[in-house]
Amino acid sequence: MRAQRSRQETLALRRQLIGSSCKLFYSNDPVKIVKARGQYMYDENGRQYLDCINNVAHVGHCHPDIVRAAHEQNQLLNTNSRYLHDNLIDYAERLSGKLPEKLCTFYFLNSGSEANDLALRMARHFTKHEDVIVLDHAYHGHLTSLIDISPYKFRNLEGQKEWVHVAPVPDTYRGLYREDHEDPATAYADEVKNIIKQAHKKGRKIAAFFAESLPSVGGQIIPPEGYFQKVAEYVHKAGGVFVADEIQVGFGRVGKHFWAFQLQGEDFIPDIVTMGKPIGNGHPIACVATTKEIAEAFAATGVEYFNTFGGNPVSCAIGLAVLDVIEKEQLQVHATEVGNFLMKLLQEQKLKHPIIGDVRLKEEYILLSTDGPGRNVLKFKPPMCFTVEDAKFVVDTVDKLLTDMEKDHPSQEKTSTGSS
Repeated sequence: MRAQRSRQETLALRRQLIGSSCKLFYSNDPVKIVKARGQYMYDENGRQYLDCINNVAHVGHCHPDIVRAAHEQNQLLNTNSRYLHDNLIDYAERLSGKLPEKLCTFYFLNSGSEANDLALRMARHFTKHEDVIVLDHAYHGHLTSLIDISPYKFRNLEGQKEWVHVAPVPDTYRGLYREDHEDPATAYADEVKNIIKQAHKKGRKIAAFFAESLPSVGGQIIPPEGYFQKVAEYVHKAGGVFVADEIQVGFGRVGKHFWAFQLQGEDFIPDIVTMGKPIGNGHPIACVATTKEIAEAFAATGVEYFNTFGGNPVSCAIGLAVLDVIEKEQLQVHATEVGNFLMKLLQEQKLKHPIIGDVRLKEEYILLSTDGPGRNVLKFKPPMCFTVEDAKFVVDTVDKLLTDMEKDHPSQEKTSTGSS
């Protein structure tokens, strides 16, 4: 067995061998993680960290049911999807039961980026249009096609392409139209309507509106209910399709619904849904779900779609196991209960502390990150086995840190640029 390197040796080799654009968490003093279980991660010295950010380990790190499913199928067969195999069909059938009836055709891939790239191709084949509308600060993946529709990335690279149109994030806390607006959903949707109108004046045609169902990099935004319905109406009228990116927030994370787009109401159904991250609990699997009509238009090109590893027997066995665990452990109900408890505690903190500033939790053995255009929004996306005790520990720690900060800076007051 190979001897374990020290943290500094590992760091030195990483800096030597791995591209410098591949960043580490806590880059000035990175953590070396050697194992994990449930909602906890452990460094080389056995120190335990509470994982508040890892939405990839959806049902918990190294869940025994997921590990067992992968191991058992690995001992039998792993090959590409050109051969008949029940796992692929079983998994597609299970997913179809979680989605609106019209989203009944599936494509399996290896990553969320692949899923969004395929969704973009499908939208263009179906509509025969090119242009895409996205939300400001959006991030949809690392492929070239997706950097082009991710303002979070392209603004630091070659800039905005002519065929990309950026709509304001439907943020009712700090956006153009806020909670005191009489109808923020319509106001934000009308921004999209105006973008379509301006594009048409230039002779351009809309292929798709792409949106994360809960914009993440944009600041963990919950769009006002009814916004997606109104946007879909305008996009469909322009001949485009609505793509819901569920790569970060799908699979029961929002608690009362299996998909985050369902928060908009039962009358909203996207034309394409993309899935990644939580779908395989850390195993590389992703999916695109769409309508028969869009799938048939894609097939009518005569160009075969083939993904060597997408939908392989092991990936599908893992996907099935994830669904089993979500149901067996009632993780949607659990997410609702813990989420409500956490929100209650955080609301109390909001009333207690006049300012929220730069909070660093790693030294308290809590792994947490920030998001949003100003990097000032705490991002909570822990494994779904996160408990009320974990939530209380996190909030108590935040409370302590904020109290100490306020003692050091007694004159600071809450402003519109403070963290949320």
